[in-house]
Amino acid sequence: MNYEKSHKLFERALSVIPGGVNSPVRACKSVGMEPVFIDHADGCMIFDSDGNSYIDYIGSWGPMILGHRHPSIIEAIESVLKRGTSFGAPTDLEIELAEMIINAVPSIEMVRMVNSGTEATMSAIRLARGITGRDTIVKFDGCYHGHADTLLVEAGSGVATLGIPGSPGVPESFVSHTLSLPYNDIDAFKKVMSEQSEKIACVIVEPVAGNMGLVPPVDGFLEALRELTEKSGSILIFDEVITGFRVAFGGAQSLYGISPDITCLGKIIGGGLPVGAYGGKNEIMSHMAPQGPVYQAGTLSGNPVAMAAGIAALLQLKEPGFYDSLEEKASRLAAGLEKAVKKAGKKAAINQVGSILGFFFTDKEVKNYEDAKTCDLEMFSAYYKGMRQKGIYIAPSQFEALFVSAAHETEQIDATIKAAEEILGEL
Repeated sequence: MNYEKSHKLFERALSVIPGGVNSPVRACKSVGMEPVFIDHADGCMIFDSDGNSYIDYIGSWGPMILGHRHPSIIEAIESVLKRGTSFGAPTDLEIELAEMIINAVPSIEMVRMVNSGTEATMSAIRLARGITGRDTIVKFDGCYHGHADTLLVEAGSGVATLGIPGSPGVPESFVSHTLSLPYNDIDAFKKVMSEQSEKIACVIVEPVAGNMGLVPPVDGFLEALRELTEKSGSILIFDEVITGFRVAFGGAQSLYGISPDITCLGKIIGGGLPVGAYGGKNEIMSHMAPQGPVYQAGTLSGNPVAMAAGIAALLQLKEPGFYDSLEEKASRLAAGLEKAVKKAGKKAAINQVGSILGFFFTDKEVKNYEDAKTCDLEMFSAYYKGMRQKGIYIAPSQFEALFVSAAHETEQIDATIKAAEEILGEL
């Protein structure tokens, strides 16, 4: 493939944007390539500035569950633009989307709209601290909850991709109240809760980890979090920014039957536009200003464009059989990739929950961040380069997931499997 225009755009970007990108993983540094610059997208396909086409498994990092430029979302955006883009004042659309979220997610009775997943998680933690009067938070290695200061400890996603243990600019005093434990380690969690439960304001977790690749919870893990936080008076926060409305209409909590105290959402609830939300029971959310003393605000929160797109998206996701069909497509891809790995005589682990996949170049079963870090990063880099040359667009990081959309059809999935067979056979 020719990347001449993308290369020139990247050179321009490097002079005006740090690293040439506005989010670090996009730079493709970990795979030794330059990024392609996207011109447009349609369905499950994206097209770069040089006219190259790709089958897209990033989907804007998850929210394009319907595919790019879905007609109902485009129509909703075009319609609301006639009213305006932002008022800094309430509209009927934010009420409508809030009602849809409350009806879908079992644990949510009230919800506050924000503008990103990071904003949702940091607000949820502030709320938990405000309610409990405690300072310490517990998170899990490899789980990424955005770039708020208190959460950049053993984080996944871009932090893992770039090999950054934390981040300069975050004072030690900020992270001294953050405990990071191995994901899926029930015993480690029990030990911490037995020793420090009276200090712990909240436990925040991705119920299905999606930022160290895709890692499902082991039996009993989420149950232990729920039981011990309830017993200690700590707040349990599910970060469903990735899994909310992605693995099931009611999110991972409906899939596993666990009800957290606060749920953080993002990605899909804006139909692909910048949005986030956090919600919980009335007695918890009533602590938020202006009803309560815990402060959080946002000028663009609940803006009509994102709300209209989110309403249109959720209406599509409610259609009978939507998630069954989506999971069948993801399962076809997972089975095909597994077959391709075996045919090539390579070692890889594949995890799947709903329409999200994790594809790891390791001979270990991946249950936590330490397992994920055993992956052969050089092999992944070679695999990424080969797949991109064949028109398959996957995340440029071993520590990110693959997302299947409703727009992917058998033809594209089988073409992806064929490309993987060819590349794996050459490695």
